[in-house]
Amino acid sequence: MKIAFTSTGTGWDAMIDPRFGRTDYIFIYDEDTQETTHIDNRQIVNVAHGAGPQTAQRIYEHKPQVLITGNGPGGNAASILSQMDLKIFTGAGGMTVRQAYQAYQDGKLPQGT
Repeated sequence: MKIAFTSTGTGWDAMIDPRFGRTDYIFIYDEDTQETTHIDNRQIVNVAHGAGPQTAQRIYEHKPQVLITGNGPGGNAASILSQMDLKIFTGAGGMTVRQAYQAYQDGKLPQGT
């Protein structure tokens, strides 16, 4: 299963980015292969409108089954993500990617919409 995280960096010790649309990176972990990859999303920072949907489209292209983030996607981004078989977990702000993954495994993150 692939898990996507909004993050401020490219590794396990990067902090979860509480923002969805303007997250710096999307860190992806494939539990089956134990491989990690990341998507550089920093070009979104200067986009006036539509950052959330553009980030959602990037996530959509990588087909994760789980998204872990801080505050969750807004309405337009959520509508794109709803077209996927994707479970969204929020409340990971202030954690590293590693801590957020552990919190997810322990059932300590609330599932959003």
